[in-house]
Amino acid sequence: MRVPLSWLAEFVELVPGTTPEQVHAALVELGLEEEGVHTFDLVGPIVVGEVLEFVEEPQSNGKTIRWCQVRVAPDGETAADGGEAVHGIVCGARNFFVGDKVVVTLPGAVLPGPFPIAARKTYGHVSDGMIASARELGLGEDHDGILRLSTLGIDAPVGTDAIELLGLDDTAVELNVTPDRGYAFSIRGVAREYSHATGAAFRDPALVMPAPDAAGAPFPVELRDEAPIRGRAGAAVFTTQVVRGVEPTRPTPAWMIARLKLAGIRSLSLLVDITNYVMLEFGQPTHAYDLDKLQGGIVVRRATPGEKITTLDEKERALHVEDLLIADDRGAIGIAGIMGGAETEISDTTTNVLIEAANFDPVSIARSARRHKLPSEASKRNERGVDPEIAAAASARVAQLMVELAGGTAEGVSVLADVPARQAIVLPRGFVTRVTGVDYDDAEVRASLEKIGATVADLGGHDGVDDGFSVVPPSWRPDLTGREELVEEVARLGGYERIPSVLPVAPPGRGLTRSQRIRRRVSDALAVGGATEVLSFPFANEADNLQYGSADGSPVASVRLANALDATNPVLRRSLLPGLIAAAKRNRSRGLVDLGLFEQGLVFLPEAGREYGTRELPVGASLPGDETVAELNDGIPPQPRHVAALFVGETVTKQPGQAAIAAGIVDALDAVRRIGLAIGAEFEVVQGAHHAMHPGRTAELRVAGRSVGLAGELLPAIAEEADLPRVVAVLELDLDAAIGLATVQPEARAIGTFPAATQDLSLVVGVDVPAAVVAASVVEGAGELLEALHLVDDYRGQGVPAGSKSLTFALRFRAADRTLTAAEASEAKLAGAALAGERTGAAIRE
Repeated sequence: MRVPLSWLAEFVELVPGTTPEQVHAALVELGLEEEGVHTFDLVGPIVVGEVLEFVEEPQSNGKTIRWCQVRVAPDGETAADGGEAVHGIVCGARNFFVGDKVVVTLPGAVLPGPFPIAARKTYGHVSDGMIASARELGLGEDHDGILRLSTLGIDAPVGTDAIELLGLDDTAVELNVTPDRGYAFSIRGVAREYSHATGAAFRDPALVMPAPDAAGAPFPVELRDEAPIRGRAGAAVFTTQVVRGVEPTRPTPAWMIARLKLAGIRSLSLLVDITNYVMLEFGQPTHAYDLDKLQGGIVVRRATPGEKITTLDEKERALHVEDLLIADDRGAIGIAGIMGGAETEISDTTTNVLIEAANFDPVSIARSARRHKLPSEASKRNERGVDPEIAAAASARVAQLMVELAGGTAEGVSVLADVPARQAIVLPRGFVTRVTGVDYDDAEVRASLEKIGATVADLGGHDGVDDGFSVVPPSWRPDLTGREELVEEVARLGGYERIPSVLPVAPPGRGLTRSQRIRRRVSDALAVGGATEVLSFPFANEADNLQYGSADGSPVASVRLANALDATNPVLRRSLLPGLIAAAKRNRSRGLVDLGLFEQGLVFLPEAGREYGTRELPVGASLPGDETVAELNDGIPPQPRHVAALFVGETVTKQPGQAAIAAGIVDALDAVRRIGLAIGAEFEVVQGAHHAMHPGRTAELRVAGRSVGLAGELLPAIAEEADLPRVVAVLELDLDAAIGLATVQPEARAIGTFPAATQDLSLVVGVDVPAAVVAASVVEGAGELLEALHLVDDYRGQGVPAGSKSLTFALRFRAADRTLTAAEASEAKLAGAALAGERTGAAIRE
């Protein structure tokens, strides 16, 4: 919200010389956030000039310029830049005439950019200044010609300071208004907050509006909401006011254009500018219809199936049955609280206007604005809650300005209102002190609540409260719904600095769950191994889900988003790999070519043919029952937590005496080993297959016989399509499943004090027998004396029968109570070989 200081000063007393920084500081104390300061960035001398004469001079480049004589000071006086009263100026525009009053930027002036003005030789003349356009002054976007003051209804003496004349000396402070404080989306609301912060006198503009002229028949309006959302009618208040005989082509006053510009709104036309001006002033969106284009009366209703509307932005929109509409006898003429329709738009031929000011249900407005991707200044206010008692005053203010500036006559007032009574909030005595830790007395609590506009009454022995207050919030504060919100009001008006900084004491028996501790260990293990954790969005497209979320490429179900942030990623992910691949591509494009990335996150695995999220959320302040919670949980698709990692580039860079080592499946399997140590699981690595993975370089990962993930290398074609090297190692595990199956309990083992015996064992097995199966058999057969086993060679070639391979294991034996003999070690080794032979057909290689 941008607030011009001159406008703010109309409703709250500003001490002369108050700076934007001081205004910001006062408002920040009450919880509003400082954003910035906005000015027109103009430095004088910039004055009113009169065109005395000009000569049109065609140029060799095909352009025609005007050599103008412009009076910039009264006859006989010195100009503001110290020069002559008449300046010669070269101008390329051709939309002005002799005798026109224009804005002249004299040498020494600075325009936004910055663009300094100086006398300079051009087109054979010395141009002593510049005649400015509206865009060059920062007043608008019009750059087709210079600004003629007559088009603004201004006739000021030559030499008048144009900056002050046009309101270009004003400054605006910008505030970030949090969603719960919709009342601060207005000059009225910010002025009230400034009054709270400084004690300056506040003048409510709504209270000084005269009673609307009820002469003439009221316009017929019907509120018909047959499908309210959550039991709330779409419109609680609907007011109309007729203004006849307006002149829509009259210019918008310069002061209004300047204020709208500083507030961030472009001037369009007088009638539209007035509605925008009042919206900013009161916080009440209004809409003006061309009365002669309406057919019959107005009906406020929900859309019917298949209904459409062309809005003011000239887009045809298919309406939803939840959309709240403004309609006449022909159909929809506006999406309530968001944007009007093109058929009843105000134009230069409009002579009679119908003004609408209404209070709409915030939920309806918010849903429609998001559904149609149609945010507007009106919807921004309506969806946060507008003061239901301000509509009539805002409508009267619009009519007042139209009569004053457009020459109309106001008549025909209609007010329909069905506003529920505001509910009192019980605030027990001492509750504010218990929550904040600050000793507020009753007088300060009452004064703070009354200052924000609440009605406060003593409450003793009523409603189950021994003593306290009954507080009715003001109409403009729909965010005040409970006693906790009242505590915040007392605290912020009393000063946040009074609240002590005390660290809370954690209750006993609380902390991370087992699953949370294990997940942290997994992240720590991967980070210690050199990988970097990333966080990607959980959104994907159907192609990604099919490629990485389906092992064989068969179709899979995906959860589709109702309002996707990105139309190219309209579903929730089934795999973490697309996010890691995108992160790797992005980092490599920035020169980071050697990468190890990992991510923990949820994936979404819906059952095919089943709909989710169909149950309505419960309404009310009470906790839902177990049955309701079970139904809600049943409407959520399975969301297991996965962990995935990606390795690309070089894991060891080239250096003296060391060749570079490229990342590959070994790195993915090493990461799996680290994860297994972190969660206490023994991963079984077997040959796997996946349509996006390299055949022969893909491992299926199992825990307790159940498949929980895969590791390997992407197909080179897929890697190259993602602008990555041909070799990209990846892994992805169902972390929840792996943790649930983990049975290994970490235990410290005493360091052996007796010497170890080492032997090698070479076994010949079929090429289709996994080495892990052979190793497991050897470990089991060798018994407790076997301390460690490592596969050191996999040989296939001369000396080994066709269709077979030779696996060599390095074995280490140790006893806890004695020194092993060679015979004992050999006996254990042969026992392991024998069991491997029984299970896999392995034979000791001769």
